[in-house]
Amino acid sequence: MNSEEEFYDAVTGFDSDNSSGEFSEANHKCPEMLDLEPHQSNKTEKHNGETEIQENGIKRHRTSLPAPMFSRSDFSVWSILKKCIGLELSKITMPIVFNEPLSFLQRITEYMEHIYLINKACSHTDPLERMQAVAAFAVSAVASQWERTGKPFNPLLGETYELTREDLGFRFISEQVSHHPPISAFYSEGLNKDFIFHGSIYPKLKFWGKSIEAEPRGTITLELLKHNEAYTWTNPTCCVHNVIIGKLWLEQYGVVEIINHSTGDKCVLNFKPYGLFGKELHRVEGYIQDKNRKKLCVIYGKWTECLWCTHPTTYETYKKNEKRGSEPKKKSSEEDLKSENDEADDMPEVQDSVQFIPGSKLLWRINCRPPNSSQMYNFTSFAVSLNELEKGMEAILAPTDCRLRPDIRNMENGNMDVASREKERLEEKQRAARKERAKDEVEWHTRWFHQGTNPYTGTPDWLYSGGYFDRNFSDCPDIY
Repeated sequence: MNSEEEFYDAVTGFDSDNSSGEFSEANHKCPEMLDLEPHQSNKTEKHNGETEIQENGIKRHRTSLPAPMFSRSDFSVWSILKKCIGLELSKITMPIVFNEPLSFLQRITEYMEHIYLINKACSHTDPLERMQAVAAFAVSAVASQWERTGKPFNPLLGETYELTREDLGFRFISEQVSHHPPISAFYSEGLNKDFIFHGSIYPKLKFWGKSIEAEPRGTITLELLKHNEAYTWTNPTCCVHNVIIGKLWLEQYGVVEIINHSTGDKCVLNFKPYGLFGKELHRVEGYIQDKNRKKLCVIYGKWTECLWCTHPTTYETYKKNEKRGSEPKKKSSEEDLKSENDEADDMPEVQDSVQFIPGSKLLWRINCRPPNSSQMYNFTSFAVSLNELEKGMEAILAPTDCRLRPDIRNMENGNMDVASREKERLEEKQRAARKERAKDEVEWHTRWFHQGTNPYTGTPDWLYSGGYFDRNFSDCPDIY
């Protein structure tokens, strides 16, 4: 195949394979979050021999995949990358063994796993508490990437994904609106008409020899309709280490600014790089300030674990006392030399869990993953349910929905050879369709989103055109 014609390799797929499971905070659910997925503890029964129904009438979603993941131990990422030296990273393809059985559109949907934080923001009367909940939601949106080493499938042009969760109170629609550059647009709304969440994602990739960095592009917008507020932000930079040799591990770094365009409040979150001895690995620190730049609270924690907030004075006092009690160990020249010459960037040793500062308030804690998660691409319980295709759904879904992609479906079922052939067939079909449009001088038209301007930032954005849930799919393209 011609690598110049291949699909975008979403860097979010080379996710962290680190963390050794030693985060004590991450191994327990916060009592405040035990009611997030009540279907996991309620009694269930079979309804018409097909779907499990809870006593409260809400559907129970699946808790495992049809087949365990395929071993990647005999494959090398470098064997692929070395053939692509000099090419744009956006045009590098990877064998299916490095994938996970989800589309990138479904990966975006994982932003909604901690939807309860948006519900909290809607319920608060204090704008500071609303900003705290929104900040926690922004951090939780990247938490599902922890330990995910498989890359999602690149969406085909025109591919869509919808998800309605009545138990969680939202519905979601996304569409692949551009192929080169690859852009995924999404829109979600509360079933109670209390919020709108939308944006477009198109990261810029950089290859640094031993690592791949994804610089985030695109604005994420959350509107709290009851409060007439809009918040915007951009995700942190994602860096995947050891793409050539060694064990893959991931970090998120950079400054994320969340702006409340109604009040002028701002939350500044610093996703810290791993630093000396990996002390800062996964850590997030920041603050909320009002329109006059007065600090209202400090936020701290880990994006892989939990997030807390406290008063600025309390935080500063704690940090001063902590500094007095510890002196940083200096690196020896021998250690410096070893670090410079290592072929692989060793995964920093996992540090202790987040140190609780007395008087702090918990904003968010990561959900426990299923006990068999390591055999399911390290999926969360939420991710496991995303590609579920129940009886009768095919007649309701758009024909472009990810659940109907034969390559993803076959991979999920453990049919790797069939999945690989189907992936190649779909890629060839898309190339042929693109050449046919060029020949006939026909432009591609998106179905559910259109190019426009973000009403709050004034920057280019992809906006939802509406109408998807009317379910008129007669003019959808044949992409599968």
